Amino acid sequence: MRVVTGGEPVGVALIGSGRMGSFHGETLARRIPGARLVAVADPAPGAAERLAAALGAERASTDPAEALADPAVEAVVIAAPARFHADLVVAAAAAGKAVFCEKPMALTLADADRAIGAAGAAGVVLQVGFNRRFAADWEAARALLEEGRLGTPRLLRSVTRDPGGFDPSRVPPGTIFNETLIHDFDTLRFLNPGAEPVQVHATADALVETDWRDRGLLDTAVVVVRFDNGAIGIAEACFEAAYGYDVRGEVLGSQGMATMGDGRRTGMVFSGAAGRSVETVRSDQELLASAYVAELAAFTEAVRTGAPVPAGGEDARAALAIALAAAESVGAGRPVRIDEVAT
Repeated sequence: MRVVTGGEPVGVALIGSGRMGSFHGETLARRIPGARLVAVADPAPGAAERLAAALGAERASTDPAEALADPAVEAVVIAAPARFHADLVVAAAAAGKAVFCEKPMALTLADADRAIGAAGAAGVVLQVGFNRRFAADWEAARALLEEGRLGTPRLLRSVTRDPGGFDPSRVPPGTIFNETLIHDFDTLRFLNPGAEPVQVHATADALVETDWRDRGLLDTAVVVVRFDNGAIGIAEACFEAAYGYDVRGEVLGSQGMATMGDGRRTGMVFSGAAGRSVETVRSDQELLASAYVAELAAFTEAVRTGAPVPAGGEDARAALAIALAAAESVGAGRPVRIDEVAT
């Protein structure tokens, strides 16, 4: 694997300056000493220039190819819309740049294989943005599993509930599986080390934006995943939770149980005339801020030293296979085996 030698920070280009791209850009510019934000690229007029100026990046462009051709750029963080991810991974790898790609890395298994193959052929780092692997609760649960203290996993659970307020006209069909539950599918694999999914049974509906049901927008889903070690995983998601952003996990093993996440902003509980209440977080960037920083720090370290990435291309492909099987299961109204999913 190609690594960056020397003591200088890794020069990074950011592709995409939207909500997540801006957060990653700020992290690269201000929170990771081992990284230097060299360039920002975004096709929207003025978007890259505004973010580059705010973060002190050296260059801005509407063309990602310019950033990939920049000799000062050693690594790329891709935060563009999902439909562009696979092509950008391939282009970055061909340019010899290490790649961090937001999830999903691809929307088809063929494109996932193409991206993995390009990174492998170029010998560059490829990491995917599965942030929960870097969240303290989830890391601690994984450590218990690796130490054997939970025994053999039997039941797994992963939950994502967004705070609502989304524009249904801007949500592509399949989003709940490809871009929301994709985190939960990776989490189920992360919490069942060494096992792989074999069958998926999903049900989904439009329960938040009911008028959009006939247009293919599914906003609420439950997915049951069977693993080859016998464990059963349940992933659930909904695009609206009135109380805030809610991400949780659970592992029941033969020797105990671990639970992760409670959505509290702090540990404070207010008791008053109306009863007891807690403040809950309202966004992923608030709940998982430290995980977002940790994943880019791990990426930078991998670029500098050749250390293995905690979430690579094969992990992205495996989660995508579950997502595609879930969508197929909803359409067919039956369980779908992972090996039945078309590339």
